[in-house]
Amino acid sequence: MSIFDQDNQPFDDANLALHIERALAIAAPDDRLDAVIYRIVQRLFKPTLVNTENVPEQPCLFIGNHALFAFDGAILAPTMLRQMGRFLRPLGDKFLWNSASEEFLLRRGAVIGHPDVCAALMDAGEDLLVFPGGAHEATKTEAERYTLLWKQRLGFVRMAAYHGYRIMPFAMVGPDEFYSHLVEGEDLPDTALGKLLTQLGVFNENTRPDMLPPVPLGALGSLFPKPQRCYIQFGEAVDLSAYRGKKLGKKQLHTLRQQVADDIEEMLGDLLRYRERHKREDGLLRRLLTV
Repeated sequence: MSIFDQDNQPFDDANLALHIERALAIAAPDDRLDAVIYRIVQRLFKPTLVNTENVPEQPCLFIGNHALFAFDGAILAPTMLRQMGRFLRPLGDKFLWNSASEEFLLRRGAVIGHPDVCAALMDAGEDLLVFPGGAHEATKTEAERYTLLWKQRLGFVRMAAYHGYRIMPFAMVGPDEFYSHLVEGEDLPDTALGKLLTQLGVFNENTRPDMLPPVPLGALGSLFPKPQRCYIQFGEAVDLSAYRGKKLGKKQLHTLRQQVADDIEEMLGDLLRYRERHKREDGLLRRLLTV
């Protein structure tokens, strides 16, 4: 039974309750598709986990930098499940959900990014995955690679503190370079392609250039992602159990958020330097395909 009506509106109380019920009933995927996805990820991107000893046994809210086109979740989730036995539950932006995508996303562990859904999963002791940058980071420009575009979002800290959760900061390098940018999204409306899309009604006065993705250029000029090696590093867990049941003020929330952001930014710098030192370990074919 779908939570979506004919207008694809899932966000009334009854449908949210049904979504939560379905989300809590989902077990970690262990099917042929999951195995195939993991093998593809390992073969193409060879993700390496760094400082896994920092990840506590208790359930965590995993917070990291988001990559172009949100490829990071497809790398991180199967790797964490197969190598660490952690079933991450990504909280996805509302626009990703409709009657066509709902079943696939739920079976892979994803849920609608809504406070009620987050609260229910935390009460159940699930591992959650949130990219605070959301769609803004998933459509970033080439100059914004490996930067955090979190604006003033505090929701993830507020929820973690109230439920006494542990925030697990992590950083990932690789996915931001799966594609070169032929045209930046913010420049697209002024191009010939953009004007054509406007004439066709795809773009209109409500189109936000800052939310448009770039025109991508993958391996050998194709739409296939470049096989960049991926490195994922875990920082120091932020234990918020002392705040359980409390509503923190904005100053405290900002302080905690900045602590998480600083840790992620430091790890990004470390990983980029580490990767640079080990580039020669890549085979000739990988080096050619990632130019």
